[in-house]
Amino acid sequence: MRKMTKKNKVLAAAGALALVAGGGGAAYAYWTTTGEGSGEATNSAGEGTVTLYATFDGGLAPGDFRTVAYTADNADPNTSTKVGVLTAEVTSTSIVGCNTEWFEVTADTSNTTVAKGATGTSVGSGTLTFNDLAEVDQSLCKGAVVTITVGSV
Repeated sequence: MRKMTKKNKVLAAAGALALVAGGGGAAYAYWTTTGEGSGEATNSAGEGTVTLYATFDGGLAPGDFRTVAYTADNADPNTSTKVGVLTAEVTSTSIVGCNTEWFEVTADTSNTTVAKGATGTSVGSGTLTFNDLAEVDQSLCKGAVVTITVGSV
């Protein structure tokens, strides 16, 4: 091994200092880099609509009731939608003279999330009642199709 001269020691120290300074300078430059830019994105949220259905068994006679099942379809492939408070109303019957006022329908709220693209998701239940009005001939409702309109707020 060669003996280090004073001149070699000074050169080695200067080289080491240059390496440290160079490395430190690179780190300093890295952390103080500046720049600017911009970007944008479009919200993919759907319209927040679902299709609601009310189904119940037939054969309803005055004084009877049927359980109503409420379901929902969400055709939006991107966003789930929450069904809040359900509203239901008997809006028509298929036979003239079979009055919608003779029927009552309820809808229990479920606050259910309907997944994106889902069909047939249960969102609640209720009861359809055919009120027995003894003083009124309700035989016109035999074979009638009762339509329930359901909504959500």
